[in-house]
Amino acid sequence: MSIGSKIEALSDAHAKTSSSKAYKRLAALFDDGSFTELASLAKSSDGFTEAAAAHGYADGAGFYAFAQNSDIAGGAMSKAQAAKIKKVYDLALKTGEPVVAVYDSIGGRLDEGNELLAAYGDVLRYSNNLSGVVPQISVVLGKCFGTQALIAACADIVIISENAELSLNTDGSDSKAEIAYKKGVAHILAKDDEQALEYARKLVSTLPSNNLSGACVAYESVDAQAQTDISMTASQAAAAVCDADSAVELQAAYGEGAKTIISTINGNTVGVIALDSKTLNGKACSKAARFIRFCDAFSLPVISFVDAEKFECIKCAAKLTSAYAEATTAKITVITGDAFGSVYIAAAGTGAAADITLAWPDAYVSALSPEAAAVIMLGDDFGGKLKGSKDPKNDRAAVVAQFKDENLTAFSAAGNGYIDDIINAEETREKLITAIDMLSNKRISTLPKKHNNLYI
Repeated sequence: MSIGSKIEALSDAHAKTSSSKAYKRLAALFDDGSFTELASLAKSSDGFTEAAAAHGYADGAGFYAFAQNSDIAGGAMSKAQAAKIKKVYDLALKTGEPVVAVYDSIGGRLDEGNELLAAYGDVLRYSNNLSGVVPQISVVLGKCFGTQALIAACADIVIISENAELSLNTDGSDSKAEIAYKKGVAHILAKDDEQALEYARKLVSTLPSNNLSGACVAYESVDAQAQTDISMTASQAAAAVCDADSAVELQAAYGEGAKTIISTINGNTVGVIALDSKTLNGKACSKAARFIRFCDAFSLPVISFVDAEKFECIKCAAKLTSAYAEATTAKITVITGDAFGSVYIAAAGTGAAADITLAWPDAYVSALSPEAAAVIMLGDDFGGKLKGSKDPKNDRAAVVAQFKDENLTAFSAAGNGYIDDIINAEETREKLITAIDMLSNKRISTLPKKHNNLYI
């Protein structure tokens, strides 16, 4: 073959691959559609590999990406596709940059038999080994069933388009995007492919590149999303302190007693949590615990807004307590309402090892529930106040309320050293900016171990 024929063949090959759906999705991910393809001419069976892979930038932040190509054999997984994906993971590990994975596949090339099983196993292992080293974002834009769904779900953040399907069942049952979102498997539900890819771009440019790099910081003053005020709930305050247009809420339809947000505060990338339910149930605790562990893996400061009285069960409490206690990243808590008993201890007190605990003036803080504290601290006087009562239930509640107002206020907690400061609601963001700056060089040594065994 002459050099002219070779050049023509190369041009034809690039023209064919660049017209594919996967290539166009990669172009939408990277700045100006400019990127460096990886193994672009690799073959699988009798055609090109069923996935495209590349390195490029999103708002200047470098990252790797691969996109399954449903235009070729339906994007079916093969040993060749697995080899390309493993190359992406290997380069991400070497250079310390995030990975965005775009899933759209009918399944696997069954004619490859045991080689296909090995390919799936290798991809799952590589992804697992990279977990906690660089951020991984899955974007599901088509079918994603069986083992591929398992691989996609193991990412730090899963984004799914409304028309996509995600299910561990190979027959595609229970695969609607809305189901995955409500179950908490998908963190973000996008209206279409374009929005899903834009979410991925925003996250990859906001998050740290790896577990050793610092969080992204802007050096110019940034406006707040909104002004906080005393009438706000913990969830509203958590959203308000974020920089304008920076907040990306995760798992909004799951565990609604907890709100989890990736955002920036005055340009500093942070994880923001609102524990905003009288009783925190298992879903809320699982959601918050996983988010804390993600933030800790990449040293993102955890900003917690607390207004909760108790946990639904011991398992819920243990899960969240473990996540807070093990995290060594900067931890700042703002009590906007109630923080009682194990909730205070787990999320704001000694159990959480919070670096800074702040409270709004009308907050209430206690290591016990108000009623238990009243019964214990008042002793015989508690029963005496109810002696001869004609309405024991309401009178008992009144006694507890009076005790709460006299003994469990934020001012009492501050006087006893349970919180560091009482702040006006309007100055919450300013105080957080100062605290984040103060803790930016936080260092802490832990005992050598693989991990704790409390995350149940």
